[in-house]
Amino acid sequence: MAKTPAQRIKKHGAKAAVPQHNLPPVINPTTQRTPEKAQNNSKLIVIAGVVASLFLFWYLHLLTLNQMTQLSGGLAMPDSLIGGFSQDYVTQLRAAMDESARGQLNYVHKTAGTLFPLIFGFSWLLLIGTNVARKALRWALWAAPLLFVVVRLWGNAAIDGLLGSAAPDAGSVAMASALTVASWVLFVLSLLAGAAAVFLGRRKAKD
Repeated sequence: MAKTPAQRIKKHGAKAAVPQHNLPPVINPTTQRTPEKAQNNSKLIVIAGVVASLFLFWYLHLLTLNQMTQLSGGLAMPDSLIGGFSQDYVTQLRAAMDESARGQLNYVHKTAGTLFPLIFGFSWLLLIGTNVARKALRWALWAAPLLFVVVRLWGNAAIDGLLGSAAPDAGSVAMASALTVASWVLFVLSLLAGAAAVFLGRRKAKD
């Protein structure tokens, strides 16, 4: 029967040899995160967001809204009219679209019409944030995509209100038209802001 260290000391005195136990080295569970790894991860997220934004833009504006013209006698949806629209145009569109068609456009606004500005805005905030270090300049470039999200979602609701109203007034039409034009302008400005951010980021990397 093996003796315990206490029994060994009692029998042989304080000089008794006590067996040594070698514990395995402690493994550090934490992973080392270097700035380079963090930057690479953020770049991957930005790339994924940009790709998703391009796909949603194609799906919403080039595919779905184009197909909706089959339900409106060839008339374009208000979202696609970069220069805005008049009250006469809204009247013609309402006459050409039945309740089912207007419901489909409302559904498009609640799905792809909502996802596109949200994902685009989030992706562009990351794109600008990872490439621009100066706080003031970063906020200035962030303004366009942030405003685009708000204006585009507001414009969706305004257009649905026009088509759902029995007799939309001139003020409501003017507001929806202005929101549509503003959303396209802000979209272009957001693209320019993203391009400027990428240019500044590459310039900083070369320095």
